[in-house]
Amino acid sequence: MNAERDQQADWAWRVLDTPIGPLLLAATREGLALVGFHADERTTHRTLSRLRQAFGREPVPEIPHLATAADELTRYFDGGLRTFTVPLDWSLSSGTSGSSGSPGFNERVLRALATDVAYGTAVGYQDLADRVGEPGAARAVGAAMGSNPLPVVVPCHRVVASDGGIGGFGGGLETKRRLLALEGVLPQPLF
Repeated sequence: MNAERDQQADWAWRVLDTPIGPLLLAATREGLALVGFHADERTTHRTLSRLRQAFGREPVPEIPHLATAADELTRYFDGGLRTFTVPLDWSLSSGTSGSSGSPGFNERVLRALATDVAYGTAVGYQDLADRVGEPGAARAVGAAMGSNPLPVVVPCHRVVASDGGIGGFGGGLETKRRLLALEGVLPQPLF
């Protein structure tokens, strides 16, 4: 999380129960800022401490983008939503700004992923590096996926290894398999 935030930001959070487990959602007035996996009590407490530091203040009771995100994620998991429209706040992405103030590599990769890799499709790490004009950066794309503060909404689960393997995933490989199965990329598990 970016500790060098220029100013304090209003933010709110909630835990959403989903088929892949509880997700911690946090949003600012700019948009959805965080989707955190495995939001049990301990993980939630630890994440909220980091968010208080990152945003420089205590959370507020509600922010409209938070309700939008929860509704869209619920519809996604029910099979009724294929494209997220909730605005995104990229401030928690690591490596978001280059020296000129332009978006850094991680943000460019994550934005390309969010806009160019559709529901029900998958892309290789190298292909995504090529799409952002960095042809030798497949490993760096993997690092960008690992820094993604907005998984599911910014679909890093759709990035797979070029050898046909599933690749890695911060939410765990079983979660990645379940998300890809939900989108029809992989068959549904038998049990």
